[in-house]
Amino acid sequence: MQTETAENLAPEERDLLDWIVAEAERRGNVVIQVPRDDKGSGYCFTACVWALHQVPEAVVIGLPEHMAPILLDAYVDRAATGEPFTPGHVYDDFFEGASVTFERVALGHYPEYFGCAFLVYPDGDFPAVQIIVATPDGKWPWSEDAPEGFAEWQPVLTESGRPESWTPGIDGP
Repeated sequence: MQTETAENLAPEERDLLDWIVAEAERRGNVVIQVPRDDKGSGYCFTACVWALHQVPEAVVIGLPEHMAPILLDAYVDRAATGEPFTPGHVYDDFFEGASVTFERVALGHYPEYFGCAFLVYPDGDFPAVQIIVATPDGKWPWSEDAPEGFAEWQPVLTESGRPESWTPGIDGP
């Protein structure tokens, strides 16, 4: 696994990188949780998945704290064994009663949503997907009848802030 060289890192960054690598080697991935703050929703992302499995790193925004790591671990387990995940396709088998879809993350969102992954990938050269979760009644952040504030709670991490790998209602949810 190619990572940032030790001489370029502050001691706390070196410690964090060592922990990330050790956890990834132990578990097959690392899930980093970032709590909600006054700027937005909490989110979780993976690190080392691309390095270990050649599977895109993933982020999920706005899920309850206990659910996001479960979703990311399930994604990694399934993707690492060869299951493909296509942007715009709806998957109903991650959580009972909640559909998910995938979208590619625009590079401009990497620093904010994959911060410490840059310790593993110093040049930012890794693919990433966002796992987007519908409301229990099937509303997506871009749905006209989505709950008020849902698009802000679970922003879509593309350049436009809307799905770009498919057209909602035509070839995607």
